[in-house]
Amino acid sequence: MAGLTRARHIGQQLRLRGRYQRLFSSASGPRPRSFALRYGSPCLIAAAALGVVCSPQFALKRLIHNDAPKGTASWFSGSDLQADTSISAEEAEEKLKESENGNGSGQQEPPPQSTVAEEENDNEDESSPWYSFTTGLFSASTSLSSLSSLGDTLADYVIPKWAKLLPALVTKLQNELSAAPGTLAEEIWYEANNPECHPEIIWDATVRVSNDLCQEEKNYLQKRKLFTRRALARYLDIPEEKIHPDDVPVIAMCGSGGGLRALVAGTSSYLSAREHGLFDCLTYTAGVSGSCWLQTLFYSNIAEQSHRRLIRHLKNRLGVHIAYPPDALELLASAPTNKFLLAGLIEKARGVPDAEFGIVDIYGLLLAARLLVPKGELSVDEYDFKLSHQRRYTDDGSNPLPIYTAVRHEIPLVEQIDMQDPVIAKAKAKKEQWFQWFEFTPYEFWCEEIEAGIPTWALGRKFINGRTLWRENGLALPELRVPQLMGIWGSAFCATLSHYYKEVRPAVKGLTGFTSLDDMIAGRDDDLVKLHPINPASIPNFAYGMKDHLPSTCPESMYDAPNLQLMDAGMSNNLPIYPLLRPGRNVDILIAFDASADVKTDNWLKVTEGYARQRGIKGWPVGAGWPPEEETMEEIQQDLERAQAKSEEQAEQKVQDAKDQERQLPRRKDNPKELSYCNIWVGTTEERKTDDEPPPSKQVADDEDWELMSPDAGITVIYFPFLANPKVEGVDPKTSDFMSTWNFVYTPEQIDSVVELARTNFQEGAERTKRTVRAVYERKKRIRELREEEERERRRRWMLRQGRAGGRRIGEGDHGDHFS
Repeated sequence: MAGLTRARHIGQQLRLRGRYQRLFSSASGPRPRSFALRYGSPCLIAAAALGVVCSPQFALKRLIHNDAPKGTASWFSGSDLQADTSISAEEAEEKLKESENGNGSGQQEPPPQSTVAEEENDNEDESSPWYSFTTGLFSASTSLSSLSSLGDTLADYVIPKWAKLLPALVTKLQNELSAAPGTLAEEIWYEANNPECHPEIIWDATVRVSNDLCQEEKNYLQKRKLFTRRALARYLDIPEEKIHPDDVPVIAMCGSGGGLRALVAGTSSYLSAREHGLFDCLTYTAGVSGSCWLQTLFYSNIAEQSHRRLIRHLKNRLGVHIAYPPDALELLASAPTNKFLLAGLIEKARGVPDAEFGIVDIYGLLLAARLLVPKGELSVDEYDFKLSHQRRYTDDGSNPLPIYTAVRHEIPLVEQIDMQDPVIAKAKAKKEQWFQWFEFTPYEFWCEEIEAGIPTWALGRKFINGRTLWRENGLALPELRVPQLMGIWGSAFCATLSHYYKEVRPAVKGLTGFTSLDDMIAGRDDDLVKLHPINPASIPNFAYGMKDHLPSTCPESMYDAPNLQLMDAGMSNNLPIYPLLRPGRNVDILIAFDASADVKTDNWLKVTEGYARQRGIKGWPVGAGWPPEEETMEEIQQDLERAQAKSEEQAEQKVQDAKDQERQLPRRKDNPKELSYCNIWVGTTEERKTDDEPPPSKQVADDEDWELMSPDAGITVIYFPFLANPKVEGVDPKTSDFMSTWNFVYTPEQIDSVVELARTNFQEGAERTKRTVRAVYERKKRIRELREEEERERRRRWMLRQGRAGGRRIGEGDHGDHFS
């Protein structure tokens, strides 16, 4: 990666002609299995190569502690000086005055100007992010142009044909971003200060500190019930008028991370669920990494809420690598795509004085250029580039509410731990590190750890003490764009060194001396788990300065850091289950499609068990997930002690008891250590009367739906791991090379094979899933009927105590005695 850090090294890299041709090829032939050659993390290499055009001073030389209080290394040498707003500030103020007179289109009154940022600089400073951004392009353009000085014969030999197009494309991009009159950057910055283009820039936003759902989501839930009731009636073949609204279960569906594999497989699984009528019964969908991209595309004008249409779009767009320079630069340098793709980056560079840029920002641009641009490239819809615009698909309750996820790595510093002994403080700082979960919906950006959030349309602006920090012209920045969010949601390469080692460990396991190396690295895992070789993305911290308003458990770095560093939530759990367990969402059935790289080893359902215990969540099925490969030493020792006998008669009795106990257990035809294509667990809400560990929840067998009917039944989990299926030959998620998380090229034939495997696996459990939904519905119906019967009996007894029956007082209306 170091060879790509400066523009003058591009010529050296382009000489590797054969390697680049293989990297950007869409062929589906066999590829090497080792990690170093298995795509070689092409996303990182390609993103860094394109990143050269953005900065001459990119550095990955120093490992950093994530979320440290001081600023960390970034692509652009930012400063505390304000960004240039001279071009459009006057125009924006005129628009603002028009809106005050009732001629504008803003939905709110202009905000009070009580909290205003320092005066903005009208002159371009050499240390500002925007200056570094534009001068970096000039440096890269000059270096690329020097390639043409090579002789034609030599150039044809060492330089790919597509590389000859780069100087012209980079020069064109540089001209458009120069901020000169009539350029793209000038147009974007003018609109960024125009309330008619971005009404949210005059809306006042405050941090909402509460554990409750926001009011917009509560309104959505009320409207969604009308649609899910109708859909449930169709799915279960029950007349709609016979279904009580309170009996409709809240069903959530989530997809795992896994790059394009998760995107393609998840789309196919969701399509299968819709074809069976299940998808329309959902209240929520949630995603990690590639499944976040799935939701982004589904709630866009590209897919138009059709998974079948989305699959066709993927076939048209995934045949070329996301970082293939000619295609990527052409979209970034040509209208109409360049304006929508670059708007967020330009607004951040010019509007945020201490803006930090990195690989994730460029990665998000490349993802959006490949996924958010339809075939033909002329029908790009600007409404697809703001997350809050997705509410046009959910406000009326007609679609499930999407939840996107990211995490922040909280690493306490030794000096922040209040202990007298520095040695103990350092040891405690090593152990106490965790991931804080952030969720994004079309309505709110919220963090469970601090129980606070902001409106989604306020993403990207600065806050202080829980209020908007207005810029000098009295406006805020427009909402953070979807390309930057897509980079955050899928930034698995921002993992710690510990995560990186776990990824490469299987590939180097057979090397000589591996055991000693593995032991040494394992001994330093406490340190490796805190080091991020690549900086996560940074966005303004809405909790900045809110020390006295956040829970006492909130770490100091949360309200001291001006920016939040967010990354792929798969660093914590590759299934987005935690947001679905949030109080108020009351999920009854959770359907998880797991397309992780190794569904068995990672065992993300098992990870959720610890979260549920920590948060005191009732009803989670303890023991859900893959069974352990073998008993622990403690379990083996306990079994041996229980098997000890003092006499031959006692030994025979123990053997007989064991046989009787085995006969009473249900026999399973499959391997108890393996899971099938569809696996079901149900938790319990029964109060524990002892401090003993609760017994693990057993899988619900095919003929044991009665367990779901128990009044004490809790959350029902339906788990679909993405496994190989003999009915679909030639494709295996574990052995098919093109299904690597780091592969960013899928041919139409490969997409078809992944789609077929996911559809076949869903079909294996489609009938069990329907029976499970029916059982949960019947359980809720019976509980409601019992509750209503108890209420009627209570009212009847109360009436009797009041001397009333049949709506009148007892004895009232009787004439004479009983003989008359």
